[in-house]
Amino acid sequence: MKVKEFIGREGKLQIEQAIKEAELYTSGEIRVHIESKCTSDPLQRAVYIFNYLKMYNTQARNGVLIYVAVESRKFAIIGDAGINKAVPDNFWDSIKEGMGAAFSQGKYVEGLANAIKVAGESLKQYFPYRNDDINEQPDEISFGE
Repeated sequence: MKVKEFIGREGKLQIEQAIKEAELYTSGEIRVHIESKCTSDPLQRAVYIFNYLKMYNTQARNGVLIYVAVESRKFAIIGDAGINKAVPDNFWDSIKEGMGAAFSQGKYVEGLANAIKVAGESLKQYFPYRNDDINEQPDEISFGE
């Protein structure tokens, strides 16, 4: 299966809309990257993709990457240095658990969209949306091989 077929055209639009809506709560920048395989630790791969996408290019260092390797059935959520300084160590745990539960039921689009929504709401207390906020990262999903 091609990676883009994993969520389909409608799913892609639904996830990208979830990003736009989540970013109305927070100045944080949320991105999703989907690829087929992850042959290493998903957290390490997410860090690599985070850097590859130059997600550190935000003024407050408040980028978030939700990484999914479809065929490998692995995923990770990571935040940039600004987020990691501000939030507790277990900040992403409940979001990851919710995603995992949805994924185990085959609800990939719903799991991603909900994780994005919860991430936006959770980041609000640390990085609230500002009137002068500019979108520093694309809202579109990035895809790997």
